[in-house]
Amino acid sequence: MNSRITIILPARNESAGLKTLLPRIYAAVSSPDVIVVDDGSTDDTAAVAEAAGAHVIRHPYGIGNGAAIKSGARAATGDVLIFMDADGQHEPADIPRLLSKLDEGYDMVVGARGSASQANIGRRLANRLYNSVATYMTGHRIEDLTSGFRAVNAKKFREFLYLLPNGFSYPTTVTMAFFRSGYPIAYLPITAHKRIGKSHIRPLRDGVRFLLIIFKIATLYSPLKLFGPVALGFFAAGMGWYVHTYLTQGRFTNMSALLISASVIVFLIGLVSEQITALLYKREG
Repeated sequence: MNSRITIILPARNESAGLKTLLPRIYAAVSSPDVIVVDDGSTDDTAAVAEAAGAHVIRHPYGIGNGAAIKSGARAATGDVLIFMDADGQHEPADIPRLLSKLDEGYDMVVGARGSASQANIGRRLANRLYNSVATYMTGHRIEDLTSGFRAVNAKKFREFLYLLPNGFSYPTTVTMAFFRSGYPIAYLPITAHKRIGKSHIRPLRDGVRFLLIIFKIATLYSPLKLFGPVALGFFAAGMGWYVHTYLTQGRFTNMSALLISASVIVFLIGLVSEQITALLYKREG
C-alpha cells in the first residue's frame, strides 16, 4: 500500500480508551497520520490524544458521531481513510488486513464483527435484522452494516459527505451510498473487544432511532423495494375486501375504494422517491 493513510477516530469522553488504543495504533502502522475528533468531551480526551501525537480537532459541544466523522474526513490528507471507534473495541493489528483487501480493487473494506463480538443479544438481533434488510435492498450479502471499523477510498467517501447524518448511523448511510453508486465493498471478519468506558447508546431512545434506520436503508437505496410491497399489500387488501363484500352484499364499499386508492398513492410516492434517489447518486463524467 503506497497510498497515504489517515486514521480517524471520533471521540467523546474516550480518554480511557485512547490511552491504550493510540499506542497500539502507532505500533501496528508505520508513521500513521492520526486524527482524533473531540466531539465536545468533558474529560481530558483532547489532552490524551495530543500527548500521544495525534492531531486533534475539537467540536465546542457534542454534535454527534457522524459530525465527527465528517470533520475528520474534511481535514484528512490521506488517499485512504481508516475509521475506528475510540473506545478500544477495534484491534489496530487488523488495519494492514483491511488495507491489503483494499488493494484488491475494492473502494471500501469493512471489519465485520462476529456474533461473539456483539454487546448483547438485543444488539445481535438488531444487527442481524439490519443486515438482512440491507442485503434484500442491495442484492449483495452485507455481513455488518453498522460496523464503525472500515477503510475507504478518501475521494469517493467525500462524495457522500452531504448525505451523512450527524448522529450514529453514518456507517449505514455510506454503505448504502457506495452500493447504490456501484463502488465495490468487501467484508473482513474481525473480533471486537469489550469497549473501555461507558457506552453512549441508550436502548429506549436509540431503539426508535435504529428502527428509523431500517426505513432509511430503503429510501437511500431503492425506495420502490419498500413502497412497492406496501402498495401491493393495500391493493390486495382492497380487492380481497371487494370480493368479500360483493359475494356477501353485492356491492363495492368505501373501504375497498380507500384501500385501492391508498395502494395507488403509495406506489406513486415510491416512484417519485426512486427518481429523487437516482438524482442523489448522479455522478459527473
